[in-house]
Amino acid sequence: KMAELLGLRDECGEGASGAPAVAGFCLADNRLNLDVYPDGCRQFLQLFEERRGEVVQVEFFRLSSNDLLLGTTLGILPHLTRLKSLVLKGGHTRDEFGTCQRGSLTSLPPDVGNLRCLTHLDLSFNSLSTLPSCILHLPSLRVLVVSHNSLVALPEDFGHLSKLTFFSAMKNQLKDLPQSIGELAVLQDLDLSENALEFLPEEVGNLCNCTELDLSGNRLSGIPDSLANMKSLRRLHLHSNLLVTVPASLASLPNLSRLDLQNNCLRAVPPEIQTSPFVRLRGNPLGETEPSPPADESSARRLRRLFLASGEDSFTVTSEGCKVVLACGIHLYFPPGAASDPLRIYFRTLAPDPQWVKLRHHDVLLSRVLELQPHGVKFQQEVQIWMPYASHQTLHQREVVVRTFSGQSWSDLRTKVEQKRKSKKYVAHCGVLHFSWFLVVSRLVQNECKVTTEGTLLFSSVDPNIKVTFPPGVTEETRSVKLQVLPVSAEEIVEIMANAGCRASPLLCLSQDSMVDFLRPVRIQLPLPPGVTGLNLDRSRLHLLYGDLEGQTWDDITSQVVLEFTHLYAVFEVTHFSWYWLWYTTKTYIGGIAKKVYERLRMYQVNFIALQRKKDPEQVLLQCVPKHKVDPVLKKLQDRYRGPEPSDMVEMFEGEQFFAAFERGISIDMERPDCVDGRLSFIFYSHLKNMKEIYVTSPVDRKGQAVKGQVSFYRGAVPESIPEDASRRRKGPDSWLATLPIKLPRLKPRWGENPGPLNGFSFPPLNLGNAETGYLTQANLLSIARRVGADWQTIGLNLGLTYQQIERIGYHNREDLDKQILDMLFTWAQQNSEDPDCVSKLITAMKESGRQDIADEVETIIELGRQKYRESIRRVGLEQESSTEDSAIAMM
Repeated sequence: KMAELLGLRDECGEGASGAPAVAGFCLADNRLNLDVYPDGCRQFLQLFEERRGEVVQVEFFRLSSNDLLLGTTLGILPHLTRLKSLVLKGGHTRDEFGTCQRGSLTSLPPDVGNLRCLTHLDLSFNSLSTLPSCILHLPSLRVLVVSHNSLVALPEDFGHLSKLTFFSAMKNQLKDLPQSIGELAVLQDLDLSENALEFLPEEVGNLCNCTELDLSGNRLSGIPDSLANMKSLRRLHLHSNLLVTVPASLASLPNLSRLDLQNNCLRAVPPEIQTSPFVRLRGNPLGETEPSPPADESSARRLRRLFLASGEDSFTVTSEGCKVVLACGIHLYFPPGAASDPLRIYFRTLAPDPQWVKLRHHDVLLSRVLELQPHGVKFQQEVQIWMPYASHQTLHQREVVVRTFSGQSWSDLRTKVEQKRKSKKYVAHCGVLHFSWFLVVSRLVQNECKVTTEGTLLFSSVDPNIKVTFPPGVTEETRSVKLQVLPVSAEEIVEIMANAGCRASPLLCLSQDSMVDFLRPVRIQLPLPPGVTGLNLDRSRLHLLYGDLEGQTWDDITSQVVLEFTHLYAVFEVTHFSWYWLWYTTKTYIGGIAKKVYERLRMYQVNFIALQRKKDPEQVLLQCVPKHKVDPVLKKLQDRYRGPEPSDMVEMFEGEQFFAAFERGISIDMERPDCVDGRLSFIFYSHLKNMKEIYVTSPVDRKGQAVKGQVSFYRGAVPESIPEDASRRRKGPDSWLATLPIKLPRLKPRWGENPGPLNGFSFPPLNLGNAETGYLTQANLLSIARRVGADWQTIGLNLGLTYQQIERIGYHNREDLDKQILDMLFTWAQQNSEDPDCVSKLITAMKESGRQDIADEVETIIELGRQKYRESIRRVGLEQESSTEDSAIAMM
């Protein structure tokens, strides 16, 4: 084997001769895998130089095209004459917003066309604007993937790839197709979604062996009648186009099981298509006619409406405009004329990352981040956006705004808050001319004005007793000034300071858009701290503090300004702006005290919760909840979960990162993307869900005994070598926040091992899926059923079972949850055993039901099945001739 020839044992171990193996790559059998290593090209070049004779025998080669040494490596490819599978993918690095970075690949060496054994080529997530001509000379090529590039056209002689069975060019910029595409006689799967196709050549109908054709997300206004000649076609995806009609002959396709026509401009559909059970038509103006509406009806009522399902990520806007409702509840309104030409809009929602979503002090995040692309696209009229935001207790004296990112900084948009009539939920409404990233925040109320050379007066709408007077001549050029106020109650100061003698005024923040100080002093009026008047004032105890914009330093400037007092107010003059705060106290180190209080005013009192599912205690729910939400959250979860009382109270900042880890032999899946050094990473946002649901495991040798452990929540890094008796102490930022006990039950026999509880319930043998994509067996379904729990009805509905079936299953197996779950799963499995997509439908249903953990388990089972299938193909020596293996390679 190749690994033995090279003297390698594993990625990080020692070779046969005792010399350390080259790190960063995996060379085993005849497969060299480099796609996940950022330094893969350097490693490969070193390996090629040292062991060229062995490397040229490689048949499977994967490499990241984000590598800086890619150009040098490409020159070696023609030497790998035995190559069967070549993957040069980008997308292995991400920018600061989490977007996949495309690779640098723009062409291939001409000699690549001499790779006569190459059957599988994947160049996705790159920068190709034209298809390299050498590809057309690959005589054995069967699988070609060029998705996520910048292709504007395919070569006229594309039909020379006569052995091609799978071709994907999704998410490019293709505007038309060559007529020669009809010469691909053995093509089975063609994916041209998310392009700019406006018409199709008649020759497409010659693809007589094609079983799946995906043309969704283009600009097609019609399709040729020749598609009715594609007798092998099973699935035809035409959603999110500009179709105004479809040929009735599509209904005569003998094998068609899915025709997706959603989100088009269809006003009439042939009856034989409209009545077909496999046709999807949602999002079309069916039955609407073109006569002009009454004169008093606004044009908005005539606009096309698009309702996008979960999983869809784009739609097309024309000059006619449209209304769009995303699955997450966000509404968009494109008025007529907003886009002069048809424009494809892409969208997604992202979890906020505090590294780039920079919240200002006292901001509260109320929504996920909405990204709308293309970034920077300019509309002729404002596009309206309605974003729902998290329900929350009344935020006293605050305002809600939509914040957007310009590419350099975040800025607030003019926002109107509206309440939906039926749901009573609130949405934030704004208008924009450009697309970017958007989120909803609650901020301190902001009053602003323009200061001219004549001067002006600015009041606070939160506390009208706070005012700022700008005298004439204060500035030469007009500048914008903003005022924000944070009310501070006497009770808060007493609680934080544990001293009834300390008092403080409202906290005043002044800012401006100029870097130049004012030419004349600006007069500020602040209320005196509660309980203090001009009559009982002890001036030795009154301090005026000046803070920097980040609130990190607070200086006592009482002696540097002239303070005047009335019965209720203190008045002083300044020439530059920042934070100002009046304190009344006997304390001497007033700056440090103010910093401590200022930080505490920004923190939230929270509790940590660890709950276990009643029906499956190995499924653990972790959550961080603000103090006032703990009781309603626990009440909502009590039917499905149980566990210890919430932790002691802890204080956290908005946007602070924290971790959770299990101890005493209990572990979690290390492959989770949010798992860092065995700990789960969280970001705390006070009005968003700070929760994760995971499965925990314990040692298999526990001999059927229950396992007692604990989950600990940490702020920052985990301390090293800390004694167990110190686990409840908090020392510094890298300490335990809280620890909660959990208990895993005794090991119980899996379904099938002990038929006792399931007497009278039999399961027919099943193999869902196929050998190439992986099977789900009867045993797999039994394992999945063990984890479903009380969610079985929701899962069953998402799998496509009817309400009547669900009710019947519940009635026949009443008082036996296990049998209800099994009956539901096997009923669905028997109904879908002939559907090749049934496994993917099961995964989707689990995700839609909030059971990502089960979806992950199914995907793991399927991947293991794929690996075993590929190993068996190699073992029996069929890899050279078998077209089946090529399909399997395409799934890699």
